[in-house]
Amino acid sequence: MFESIILAGFGGQGILLAGRLLALAGMKEGKHVTWLPSYGPEMRGGTANCMVIISNEPIGSPIVTFPNTLFIFNQPSLEKFLPKLLPGGLLIYDSSLVNYNSSRKDIDLVAIPATRLSVDIGDQRVANLIMLGAYVARKGFPSTEKMLSALKETLGEKKASMFEINERAFRKGLTYGKEA
Repeated sequence: MFESIILAGFGGQGILLAGRLLALAGMKEGKHVTWLPSYGPEMRGGTANCMVIISNEPIGSPIVTFPNTLFIFNQPSLEKFLPKLLPGGLLIYDSSLVNYNSSRKDIDLVAIPATRLSVDIGDQRVANLIMLGAYVARKGFPSTEKMLSALKETLGEKKASMFEINERAFRKGLTYGKEA
């Protein structure tokens, strides 16, 4: 297994958290992982992206140049990273915020209205968990158990009250990802 992932969007959309959760869940599965965040100085509203690698073998570099999975949370990120997605790769994008013209026929697509669904759940900030759920449903990895364990660990005691809505969002994404 070698999964190279780029998550990209605006600061404040939970890009770095989603990448961190993937890396932590991968570690909990006994895999080698890297997590490399990148964000502009303006933080919320600026650009943010994150590179994650999950592998059975040791990882030589945390840099992902040509990912086999892309999580896209905004239009500028689609335009920047789509050309780098490997043929046969997976594109998961928030169709509430991104217009994709289906120009590539050599990739697997999951168009999920994550922002709209997160508002329906009650908190727009959980769109990232919806996207993660769709990814797990599509890839079958990491396990739901490990993802939820990573979420609980990451939230910790101080933010334990946020676990329930985040879990609901993740499970909404699982359901959507299975149906897509």
